[in-house]
Amino acid sequence: MLEILKKKLRSNAIAAICPDQDGIAVARVCREIDLPPVLEMCVYHDRVESQSEENTLKDISDEDDLERLACVSTMELGSYSLLMVEAPDVQPDELRAAIRWKIKDLIDFPIDESVVDVFEVPNAKAAAGRNNMMYVVVARTDSVKEKIDNLLDAKINLTAIDIPEMALKNIASLLPEDVGGVVMVYLGQNMGLITITRHSTLYLSRRIEKGLNSLPDSIMHDNELETTKAWLDDIIVEVQRSLDYYESHFTDSQVSSIVITPLPRQLDGIAEYFTEQMDLPARVMDISSLIDVQEQTDQITQANCILAIGAALRKEGAAL
Repeated sequence: MLEILKKKLRSNAIAAICPDQDGIAVARVCREIDLPPVLEMCVYHDRVESQSEENTLKDISDEDDLERLACVSTMELGSYSLLMVEAPDVQPDELRAAIRWKIKDLIDFPIDESVVDVFEVPNAKAAAGRNNMMYVVVARTDSVKEKIDNLLDAKINLTAIDIPEMALKNIASLLPEDVGGVVMVYLGQNMGLITITRHSTLYLSRRIEKGLNSLPDSIMHDNELETTKAWLDDIIVEVQRSLDYYESHFTDSQVSSIVITPLPRQLDGIAEYFTEQMDLPARVMDISSLIDVQEQTDQITQANCILAIGAALRKEGAAL
């Protein structure tokens, strides 16, 4: 989303540092030519209430040896908007200004106080007389600047800030299901995401306005799928809406499967329930089946760090 600086660092690895309300996820991915990526490190640092985020980040940078690495981060869900708009019919060098004018009435703060990035929507079915569609990422300048300042003040070599959708897209590109089109369901503590990708390309994203914290308390002790069904049904409705939109707005064929990112809590039968309700094969991902890992990572750590892992898999440069 946002390119910050360029500096000569270790050339074959990227680290991602992704703070959330409970802690800070760190992942380091190494890439060598003609070899699959390797997850060298994946760790979740719980927040210490008595310590500022800046000091926590400094400690993490020292502990995880981030000084020699290019580092990326992600915006937190809810801190930005992802809009789909008709692409303005302008010259490339006029696109940014045209997009800012186009979305100024779609956000609840002044456009002059925003950071904007764009990327194309592939193979969208354009109505007669309409241009192609584009995705627009828009966030408040203050929130982006605060994140940048916190990381740079901690002496972290920040090179880019991305969004969770792109982190999930990077992971989806490693899935065997991505060839036929795949729905990925990410369930965070307070919010979630549904993405649809095919051939390493993001087609659709839908935010889920509930997370694992909204699960009934009984699940924490009994792990009864029956008690969870109402909660899951709301998510399944959002998945179905995403599929309906995808099938009506894109020229590619139907998706072939559903993949659920690792969960920090054991929910037995969740994949089977998705399969039954959606009539599509579903499974819960294990990151070690997609990428070489130097050390086996448990499900809880995978769940807490999945966005950091996806961000560290980033290959392309930022557009903004």
